[in-house]
Amino acid sequence: MIQTTNLTKVFGARTAVDALTLTVHEGEVFGFLGPNGAGKTTTVRMLTSLIAPTAGTARINGFEVGRDDTAIRRSVGILTETPGMYDQLSAQKNLTLFARLYEVGDVPGQVEKYLRLLGLWERRNDAVGSFSKGMKQKLAICRALLHEPAVVFLDEPTSGLDPEAARLVREFVAEIKAQGRTIFLCTHNLDEADRLCDRVGVMQQRLLTVDTPTALRRQLYGRKVVFHLREVGAGLPALLQSFPFVKEVEQVENKLLVGLDDPDAQNPVLVRALVQAGADVQFVGELRHSLEDVYLSLIQRGTTE
Repeated sequence: MIQTTNLTKVFGARTAVDALTLTVHEGEVFGFLGPNGAGKTTTVRMLTSLIAPTAGTARINGFEVGRDDTAIRRSVGILTETPGMYDQLSAQKNLTLFARLYEVGDVPGQVEKYLRLLGLWERRNDAVGSFSKGMKQKLAICRALLHEPAVVFLDEPTSGLDPEAARLVREFVAEIKAQGRTIFLCTHNLDEADRLCDRVGVMQQRLLTVDTPTALRRQLYGRKVVFHLREVGAGLPALLQSFPFVKEVEQVENKLLVGLDDPDAQNPVLVRALVQAGADVQFVGELRHSLEDVYLSLIQRGTTE
Protein backbone atom coordinates (compact mmCIF):
# COMPACT_ATOMS: atom_id res chain seq x y z
CA MET A 1 0.00 0.00 0.00
CA ILE A 2 2.89 2.36 0.88
CA GLN A 3 6.40 1.43 -0.19
CA THR A 4 9.53 3.57 -0.19
CA THR A 5 13.10 2.79 -1.21
CA ASN A 6 15.93 5.11 -0.12
CA LEU A 7 13.51 8.05 -0.07
CA THR A 8 15.54 11.18 0.65
CA LYS A 9 14.85 14.89 0.98
CA VAL A 10 17.58 17.51 1.24
CA PHE A 11 16.97 21.20 1.93
CA GLY A 12 20.17 23.09 1.13
CA ALA A 13 22.85 21.64 3.40
CA ARG A 14 20.36 19.83 5.65
CA THR A 15 19.13 16.28 5.08
CA ALA A 16 15.57 16.14 6.41
CA VAL A 17 14.89 12.51 5.43
CA ASP A 18 17.80 10.14 4.87
CA ALA A 19 17.31 7.05 2.67
CA LEU A 20 13.96 5.94 4.09
CA THR A 21 13.07 2.38 3.11
CA LEU A 22 9.69 1.36 4.49
CA THR A 23 6.64 -0.78 3.72
CA VAL A 24 3.23 -0.06 5.25
CA HIS A 25 0.75 -2.87 4.72
CA GLU A 26 -2.80 -2.54 3.52
CA GLY A 27 -5.29 -2.10 6.35
CA GLU A 28 -2.82 -1.38 9.15
CA VAL A 29 -2.43 1.61 11.42
CA PHE A 30 1.22 2.58 11.18
CA GLY A 31 2.60 4.97 13.78
CA PHE A 32 5.39 7.31 12.68
CA LEU A 33 7.21 8.56 15.77
CA GLY A 34 10.06 10.96 16.30
CA PRO A 35 11.03 14.29 17.89
CA ASN A 36 10.32 17.65 16.28
CA GLY A 37 12.49 18.08 13.22
CA ALA A 38 12.94 14.32 12.74
CA GLY A 39 11.55 14.38 9.20
CA LYS A 40 8.05 13.02 9.85
CA THR A 41 6.09 15.84 8.23
CA THR A 42 8.56 16.04 5.34
CA THR A 43 8.01 12.32 4.75
CA VAL A 44 4.23 12.77 4.72
CA ARG A 45 4.53 15.68 2.29
CA MET A 46 6.60 13.55 -0.07
CA LEU A 47 4.26 10.55 0.20
CA THR A 48 1.24 12.72 -0.60
CA SER A 49 3.02 14.34 -3.57
CA LEU A 50 3.04 17.81 -2.02
CA ILE A 51 6.82 18.07 -2.42
CA ALA A 52 9.22 16.11 -4.60
CA PRO A 53 11.90 13.85 -3.12
CA THR A 54 15.56 14.60 -3.74
CA ALA A 55 16.31 10.93 -4.31
CA GLY A 56 14.75 7.49 -3.93
CA THR A 57 11.32 6.18 -4.87
CA ALA A 58 7.88 5.79 -3.30
CA ARG A 59 4.67 4.11 -4.37
CA ILE A 60 1.24 4.79 -2.85
CA ASN A 61 -1.82 2.73 -3.84
CA GLY A 62 0.17 1.47 -6.82
CA PHE A 63 1.02 4.99 -8.01
CA GLU A 64 4.57 6.32 -8.18
CA VAL A 65 5.56 9.58 -6.51
CA GLY A 66 6.88 11.99 -9.12
CA ARG A 67 5.09 10.28 -12.00
CA ASP A 68 1.47 9.79 -10.83
CA ASP A 69 1.18 12.75 -8.47
CA THR A 70 -2.38 13.76 -9.42
CA ALA A 71 -3.60 10.19 -8.96
CA ILE A 72 -1.88 9.99 -5.56
CA ARG A 73 -3.49 13.21 -4.36
CA ARG A 74 -6.90 11.89 -5.40
CA SER A 75 -6.41 8.54 -3.66
CA VAL A 76 -5.17 9.71 -0.24
CA GLY A 77 -6.63 11.77 2.57
CA ILE A 78 -4.46 14.03 4.69
CA LEU A 79 -4.88 15.83 7.98
CA THR A 80 -2.08 18.34 8.48
CA GLU A 81 -0.91 19.47 11.90
CA THR A 82 -2.43 22.90 11.24
CA PRO A 83 -5.68 22.30 9.32
CA GLY A 84 -6.54 25.27 7.10
CA MET A 85 -10.27 25.90 6.79
CA TYR A 86 -12.24 28.88 5.50
CA ASP A 87 -13.24 30.59 8.73
CA GLN A 88 -16.02 32.74 7.24
CA LEU A 89 -17.77 29.77 5.64
CA SER A 90 -19.96 27.33 7.54
CA ALA A 91 -18.80 23.80 8.26
CA GLN A 92 -21.21 22.47 5.65
CA LYS A 93 -20.03 24.90 2.98
CA ASN A 94 -16.38 24.13 3.73
CA LEU A 95 -16.91 20.41 3.22
CA THR A 96 -19.12 20.96 0.19
CA LEU A 97 -16.35 22.97 -1.46
CA PHE A 98 -13.73 20.30 -0.85
CA ALA A 99 -16.09 17.48 -1.85
CA ARG A 100 -16.60 19.14 -5.21
CA LEU A 101 -12.86 19.58 -5.67
CA TYR A 102 -12.48 15.84 -5.04
CA GLU A 103 -15.35 15.20 -7.48
CA VAL A 104 -17.29 13.24 -4.87
CA GLY A 105 -20.41 11.61 -6.32
CA ASP A 106 -23.02 12.35 -3.63
CA VAL A 107 -21.76 15.64 -2.19
CA PRO A 108 -24.66 16.41 0.23
CA GLY A 109 -24.75 12.79 1.42
CA GLN A 110 -21.02 12.57 2.10
CA VAL A 111 -20.96 15.93 3.85
CA GLU A 112 -23.83 14.94 6.12
CA LYS A 113 -22.34 11.48 6.77
CA TYR A 114 -19.05 12.79 8.13
CA LEU A 115 -20.48 15.77 9.99
CA ARG A 116 -22.72 13.35 11.85
CA LEU A 117 -19.94 10.83 12.46
CA LEU A 118 -17.72 13.48 14.05
CA GLY A 119 -20.56 15.07 16.05
CA LEU A 120 -20.69 18.35 14.10
CA TRP A 121 -24.05 18.09 12.36
CA GLU A 122 -25.83 20.42 14.79
CA ARG A 123 -23.19 23.09 14.08
CA ARG A 124 -23.21 22.62 10.31
CA ASN A 125 -24.48 26.13 9.56
CA ASP A 126 -22.10 27.92 11.94
CA ALA A 127 -19.04 29.76 10.64
CA VAL A 128 -15.89 27.69 11.19
CA GLY A 129 -14.21 30.76 12.69
CA SER A 130 -16.50 30.33 15.72
CA PHE A 131 -15.34 26.74 16.30
CA SER A 132 -12.94 25.64 19.01
CA LYS A 133 -9.62 24.13 18.02
CA GLY A 134 -10.98 20.67 18.69
CA MET A 135 -14.01 21.23 16.49
CA LYS A 136 -11.80 22.53 13.68
CA GLN A 137 -9.64 19.44 14.03
CA LYS A 138 -12.66 17.17 13.73
CA LEU A 139 -13.87 19.12 10.70
CA ALA A 140 -10.46 18.68 9.09
CA ILE A 141 -10.73 14.92 9.65
CA CYS A 142 -14.09 15.03 7.87
CA ARG A 143 -12.42 16.79 4.97
CA ALA A 144 -9.66 14.16 4.80
CA LEU A 145 -12.22 11.35 4.47
CA LEU A 146 -14.90 12.85 2.22
CA HIS A 147 -13.67 11.07 -0.92
CA GLU A 148 -13.28 7.72 0.88
CA PRO A 149 -9.50 7.40 0.39
CA ALA A 150 -7.81 4.02 0.77
CA VAL A 151 -4.86 5.62 2.60
CA VAL A 152 -5.23 8.32 5.25
CA PHE A 153 -2.35 10.40 6.62
CA LEU A 154 -3.04 11.88 10.06
CA ASP A 155 -0.53 14.34 11.48
CA GLU A 156 -1.15 14.83 15.23
CA PRO A 157 -4.93 14.19 14.97
CA THR A 158 -5.61 14.69 18.71
CA SER A 159 -3.29 17.67 19.22
CA GLY A 160 -4.95 20.28 21.41
CA LEU A 161 -8.13 18.28 21.94
CA ASP A 162 -9.79 17.83 25.31
CA PRO A 163 -9.93 14.22 26.60
CA GLU A 164 -13.48 13.60 25.39
CA ALA A 165 -12.80 14.89 21.87
CA ALA A 166 -9.48 12.99 21.73
CA ARG A 167 -11.25 9.77 22.65
CA LEU A 168 -13.85 10.37 19.93
CA VAL A 169 -11.06 10.81 17.36
CA ARG A 170 -9.27 7.64 18.55
CA GLU A 171 -12.50 5.68 18.29
CA PHE A 172 -13.01 7.09 14.82
CA VAL A 173 -9.51 6.03 13.78
CA ALA A 174 -10.30 2.50 14.99
CA GLU A 175 -13.55 2.59 13.02
CA ILE A 176 -11.96 3.58 9.72
CA LYS A 177 -9.27 0.95 10.29
CA ALA A 178 -12.06 -1.63 10.62
CA GLN A 179 -13.23 -0.53 7.17
CA GLY A 180 -9.90 -1.78 5.77
CA ARG A 181 -8.24 1.58 5.24
CA THR A 182 -4.54 2.13 5.76
CA ILE A 183 -3.69 4.84 8.29
CA PHE A 184 -0.32 6.55 8.53
CA LEU A 185 -0.33 8.24 11.94
CA CYS A 186 2.22 10.85 13.05
CA THR A 187 1.88 11.54 16.74
CA HIS A 188 3.79 12.64 19.83
CA ASN A 189 1.16 10.93 22.00
CA LEU A 190 2.91 7.64 22.67
CA ASP A 191 0.06 6.18 24.71
CA GLU A 192 -2.20 6.88 21.74
CA ALA A 193 0.27 5.17 19.39
CA ASP A 194 0.50 2.18 21.71
CA ARG A 195 -3.27 1.75 21.71
CA LEU A 196 -3.96 2.40 18.04
CA CYS A 197 -0.97 1.20 16.01
CA ASP A 198 -0.28 -2.26 14.64
CA ARG A 199 3.36 -1.26 14.08
CA VAL A 200 5.43 1.83 14.74
CA GLY A 201 8.51 3.30 13.12
CA VAL A 202 10.87 5.58 15.04
CA MET A 203 12.37 8.30 12.88
CA GLN A 204 15.30 10.65 13.39
CA GLN A 205 16.15 11.79 9.85
CA ARG A 206 16.74 8.10 9.20
CA LEU A 207 14.52 5.22 10.24
CA LEU A 208 15.83 3.74 13.51
CA THR A 209 13.50 0.75 13.77
CA VAL A 210 10.11 -0.68 12.78
CA ASP A 211 8.09 -3.28 14.68
CA THR A 212 5.05 -3.82 16.83
CA PRO A 213 5.08 -2.01 20.21
CA THR A 214 5.12 -5.38 21.99
CA ALA A 215 8.05 -6.70 19.96
CA LEU A 216 10.05 -3.51 20.53
CA ARG A 217 9.57 -3.82 24.28
CA ARG A 218 10.81 -7.39 24.23
CA GLN A 219 13.79 -6.55 22.02
CA LEU A 220 14.95 -3.79 24.35
CA TYR A 221 13.93 -5.11 27.76
CA GLY A 222 13.04 -8.77 27.40
CA ARG A 223 10.15 -10.08 29.51
CA LYS A 224 10.10 -9.70 33.26
CA VAL A 225 7.60 -11.25 35.65
CA VAL A 226 6.94 -9.71 39.06
CA PHE A 227 6.25 -12.14 41.90
CA HIS A 228 4.61 -10.24 44.78
CA LEU A 229 5.31 -12.04 48.06
CA ARG A 230 4.23 -11.39 51.62
CA GLU A 231 7.95 -11.32 52.35
CA VAL A 232 11.06 -12.46 50.52
CA GLY A 233 12.65 -15.17 52.61
CA ALA A 234 16.35 -15.93 52.58
CA GLY A 235 17.32 -18.10 49.69
CA LEU A 236 14.29 -17.41 47.47
CA PRO A 237 16.20 -15.31 44.88
CA ALA A 238 18.85 -18.05 44.67
CA LEU A 239 16.13 -20.69 44.35
CA LEU A 240 14.63 -19.00 41.30
CA GLN A 241 18.05 -18.31 39.80
CA SER A 242 18.78 -22.06 39.95
CA PHE A 243 16.27 -22.77 37.17
CA PRO A 244 18.05 -22.89 33.79
CA PHE A 245 15.36 -20.88 32.00
CA VAL A 246 15.61 -17.95 34.44
CA LYS A 247 17.72 -15.17 32.94
CA GLU A 248 17.95 -12.86 35.96
CA VAL A 249 16.43 -12.25 39.38
CA GLU A 250 16.17 -8.89 41.12
CA GLN A 251 14.65 -8.20 44.53
CA VAL A 252 12.75 -4.95 45.07
CA GLU A 253 11.22 -4.80 48.56
CA ASN A 254 8.74 -7.72 48.74
CA LYS A 255 8.87 -8.37 45.01
CA LEU A 256 11.04 -10.60 42.86
CA LEU A 257 11.57 -9.45 39.27
CA VAL A 258 12.42 -12.45 37.13
CA GLY A 259 13.59 -12.38 33.51
CA LEU A 260 11.96 -15.12 31.41
CA ASP A 261 11.61 -15.97 27.73
CA ASP A 262 8.23 -17.69 28.02
CA PRO A 263 6.34 -16.59 31.16
CA ASP A 264 3.14 -18.41 30.17
CA ALA A 265 4.91 -21.77 30.32
CA GLN A 266 7.45 -20.99 33.04
CA ASN A 267 5.42 -19.04 35.61
CA PRO A 268 3.60 -22.10 37.01
CA VAL A 269 6.91 -23.88 37.60
CA LEU A 270 8.26 -20.96 39.59
CA VAL A 271 5.05 -20.45 41.56
CA ARG A 272 5.10 -24.10 42.64
CA ALA A 273 8.74 -23.82 43.65
CA LEU A 274 8.08 -20.70 45.71
CA VAL A 275 5.08 -22.24 47.48
CA GLN A 276 6.99 -25.44 48.23
CA ALA A 277 9.76 -23.24 49.73
CA GLY A 278 7.21 -21.68 52.09
CA ALA A 279 6.65 -18.36 50.28
CA ASP A 280 3.27 -16.65 50.39
CA VAL A 281 2.64 -15.64 46.76
CA GLN A 282 0.14 -12.78 46.73
CA PHE A 283 -0.07 -12.33 42.97
CA VAL A 284 1.98 -12.50 39.79
CA GLY A 285 2.13 -9.98 36.95
CA GLU A 286 4.33 -9.07 34.01
CA LEU A 287 6.39 -5.88 34.17
CA ARG A 288 5.34 -3.83 31.17
CA HIS A 289 7.53 -1.02 29.91
CA SER A 290 5.69 1.84 28.26
CA LEU A 291 6.12 2.73 24.60
CA GLU A 292 7.58 5.98 25.92
CA ASP A 293 10.42 4.01 27.56
CA VAL A 294 11.08 2.24 24.26
CA TYR A 295 10.93 5.47 22.25
CA LEU A 296 13.29 7.41 24.51
CA SER A 297 15.77 4.54 24.54
CA LEU A 298 15.78 4.32 20.74
CA ILE A 299 16.12 8.09 20.31
CA GLN A 300 19.03 8.13 22.77
CA ARG A 301 20.75 5.33 20.89
CA GLY A 302 20.18 7.11 17.59
CA THR A 303 21.66 10.33 18.96
CA THR A 304 24.83 8.67 20.26
CA GLU A 305 25.53 6.49 17.23
